[in-house]
Amino acid sequence: MESTHWQHALQPLIKKYKGKQHPLDHHHNPYQLLVMVVLSAQDSDRNINKIAPALFSAYPDMTALSKADVDSLYPFVSKVMSSRKKAGWLIEIATQIKDDKNIPTTLNELIALPGIGRKSANVIMRELGVKAEGIIVDLHVVRVAPRLGLATGTNPKKLEKQMMEVLDAKDWGEAGMAISFLGRETCRPTNPKCTECVMIEACKYYNESIQ
Repeated sequence: MESTHWQHALQPLIKKYKGKQHPLDHHHNPYQLLVMVVLSAQDSDRNINKIAPALFSAYPDMTALSKADVDSLYPFVSKVMSSRKKAGWLIEIATQIKDDKNIPTTLNELIALPGIGRKSANVIMRELGVKAEGIIVDLHVVRVAPRLGLATGTNPKKLEKQMMEVLDAKDWGEAGMAISFLGRETCRPTNPKCTECVMIEACKYYNESIQ
């Protein structure tokens, strides 16, 4: 559908979730946010929230983390998917950044860091409240955006590009996270709660299913 349709149609969803914190319990701490986003790749937010307190007690900031090595960090992240690889990434990041005040806030600077792709960078920027340069496309968005009819395919980069073309830049920061929350809470993989959904009128899946 044309961009004017989606720019208007997505507003109720953006309004519903605007400013709602990402499920990672980062306590609005940029250091904790970056570390948790790196650890959460291919893992659950719930699992990362569970291991985080002990990790941040041992390594409270980037300076402390920069003095760690993989063997000392590993016990704190051992229950995370690809734990040893992620421990290496985090130490590499800390070695580069050295101090919390040096944490980058632009897309290009963030994706230059090991273990951070576009999705992770977009999440970090949204949670830091800086101007969006892209749209968050996590596994929920990959499922829900095509179901809505907002974009097509399964490639996250292509989905992001399509959404950026039909949505105003001012909404990029909230749109992806709003669609993700919709996928977590309402638009489940099976038995989506269509009658409770704020996107019911615009949704391709729902409108095709009732015809």
